[in-house]
Amino acid sequence: MLAMVAGWCVALGGTTALDTLASQAFTGGDRPSVSVHLQRCLVLLWLLFLPVAVLWAFIEPVLLFLGQDPALSRDVQRFLRVLLVGAPGYIGFESLKKYLQCQGIMRASTLVLIAAAPVNLALNVVLVHHTPLRWLGAPLAISITYWLCFSLLILVTYLSPTHKRNGTWAGLHLRTVFDIRSCIEFLKLAIPGILMVGTEWAAFEIVALAAGRLGALPLAAQSVIMTTDQILNTIPFGIGVAASTRVGNRIGARDAAGAQRASHAAALLSVAVGFAVMVALMATKDVFGYLFSDDAAVVRLVSQVMPLVASFQVADGLAGSCGGVLRGQGRQHLGAAFNLVAYYVLALPMGITLAFHPRTHLGLRGLWIGQVVALFIVGLGEYAVVWFGTNWDKEVQKGVNRNQEEAKRRQLYEQQ
Repeated sequence: MLAMVAGWCVALGGTTALDTLASQAFTGGDRPSVSVHLQRCLVLLWLLFLPVAVLWAFIEPVLLFLGQDPALSRDVQRFLRVLLVGAPGYIGFESLKKYLQCQGIMRASTLVLIAAAPVNLALNVVLVHHTPLRWLGAPLAISITYWLCFSLLILVTYLSPTHKRNGTWAGLHLRTVFDIRSCIEFLKLAIPGILMVGTEWAAFEIVALAAGRLGALPLAAQSVIMTTDQILNTIPFGIGVAASTRVGNRIGARDAAGAQRASHAAALLSVAVGFAVMVALMATKDVFGYLFSDDAAVVRLVSQVMPLVASFQVADGLAGSCGGVLRGQGRQHLGAAFNLVAYYVLALPMGITLAFHPRTHLGLRGLWIGQVVALFIVGLGEYAVVWFGTNWDKEVQKGVNRNQEEAKRRQLYEQQ
């Protein structure tokens, strides 16, 4: 949980800046700048991770202050220190993946992950069960896998004929990468992107912790539900990736109408898929829990909460696609603001009150009512911004200005 909320969100959130900058530059007439954006992304995200690395390396006193068990606190610190080895590789992989996706190269990272998955499984089995490392073999296996993914993706990128034809790699441009104004522009997108991802993840982890307070049965049901939702979330996440790339590319190409069509197509597709998933979950709600547990009480509680989880899929789809549109536009700050208000001002207080207040005492259902309300607010709010609150011609002009300024800076450094 700590690794996700207080670490990996730097990679997944920070690289959303490439959704804006690299995707717009790719079709904006200055393709060499795409590789400059990648290099700047790597450098700045590695630097942004340094405070996180310090926290991970010395987190035991923090956990003790928060009242955690001393043995658990010590072991968490040991786990995270080993996981630190893989952090630069993970950031590198996510950055390079975005660099390729902005050019429409979607398969490369998927192929790398398919190749790395069995290696990761083998490493975990060997290091955990057949070495003295025991449980510390797990973070070491993950760290090795992250570096393997990064290395393989570099190789695939180098060999990719599509990448060579695109002409985006223009060599190392360290002086351009460290241009102060360009770094500030990047961080203006990356930091809200980190908040956009981190606030949502943290909210779900708070719900998981709250479910643990309800007892063993609600916690077991919550594990089933969250595992299911994490798998299903890959669908709107994928649509969001496509939306950010397509919208960014159309803005870079000065095609305001095309960017608008792409955004509405993504929203329509995500809602349609969300409804299909919702129907499937509702049709199987009474037996779905048996995929994970033979305990009839767990299956019954999962069945009671499943209507909420099912309706959640529609909102999740809309939020995922519209979030992708906002990233393609360069408006990550709006996504972060929606998440902060929806989850922390409304959903979590509402859900915790419904779950634990003596007059309601809805338990796990109360927690999920709060999450459903939050995501519908986020999804509908972001779609309202896309539908009513976007001047597409203005967004195109902003993209043109970004590309022209970056091109001028790069050419100036090259002349020097």
